[in-house]
Amino acid sequence: MDRTLRHAVELALQAPSVHNTQPWRFRLSTGEVELHADPSRHLPGTDPDHRDLLISCGAVLHHLVVAAAGLGIALRVDRLPDPEQRSLLATARVVDGPPDRAAAALFGQLGRRRTDRRRYAADPVPPARLAALVERAAEFGAGLVPATDPGVLTRLHGVLSDAAARQRHEPGYLAELLIWTHRYAGTRDGVPAASVPSRAGEPELTRFPAGRLTGRQAFGPDGGLLLVLTTPRDDRIDRLVAGEATSAVLLGATRVGLATAMLSQAVEQPTMRERLRLALGVADQPQLVLRVGTPPYGSAPLPATPRRPLDSVLFRR
Repeated sequence: MDRTLRHAVELALQAPSVHNTQPWRFRLSTGEVELHADPSRHLPGTDPDHRDLLISCGAVLHHLVVAAAGLGIALRVDRLPDPEQRSLLATARVVDGPPDRAAAALFGQLGRRRTDRRRYAADPVPPARLAALVERAAEFGAGLVPATDPGVLTRLHGVLSDAAARQRHEPGYLAELLIWTHRYAGTRDGVPAASVPSRAGEPELTRFPAGRLTGRQAFGPDGGLLLVLTTPRDDRIDRLVAGEATSAVLLGATRVGLATAMLSQAVEQPTMRERLRLALGVADQPQLVLRVGTPPYGSAPLPATPRRPLDSVLFRR
């Protein structure tokens, strides 16, 4: 059982994270996994209030539940179990009984999901698939608000554009962007140029400079849909759960052949995040903007971004 649990943690490491920093660590014991934040991988210039870090850790937590379920293991998750240990974000204990069926159904997507920063095909997201993604988020008590109204979409693009422009004048943010997009050869983290399109996109839809990703690109109208993931409050547990919901939405989208990307610029700045909430006209708290659409027709599968090996994220006994 413990060997299987170790394998589940290894599979969970494929989760997305801000700048692919992988800001997590794990402690394995008999029948239990502890998830800890790794403060050494926090980005203070990009993520001053630790929102991105907590959402990233929530994503790896959900990936862990999915991996365990796919391997036949049921887990009980306790979030923020010890207020005295700020780094301890969750414990996941093996319990008797069948694993969660909804989680197990996503197991095959762990190795297939990619962050797709390319232009998407013109085809709109089918309403039934959009409704299924909204339901995925709702299972975690999160909202997923699609920007389908033209007025809302215009305001949302305005917020994203202003957030991107403001960050381009922040030295700390720019330094972190440079560090995590220009990693040393052999480094198993960061965003490699091979994962970023060679043609720079709209600045509000990607924070990364043009990379080396070539191949078939979509032309004409971009049918990508912007969705904003929200939670009722904005405390640490809400941010963690937002990451779990994000993981469920991304894996669910992958399962039905949709491309996805995450846009966090507008939630990394308090004033921009409030503008985002007002643009949507909702009372809940925005946690992340997602972009979902149809991949470019005839495009080859995207390369996987690197991940650190399991031993490098485990606490040593």
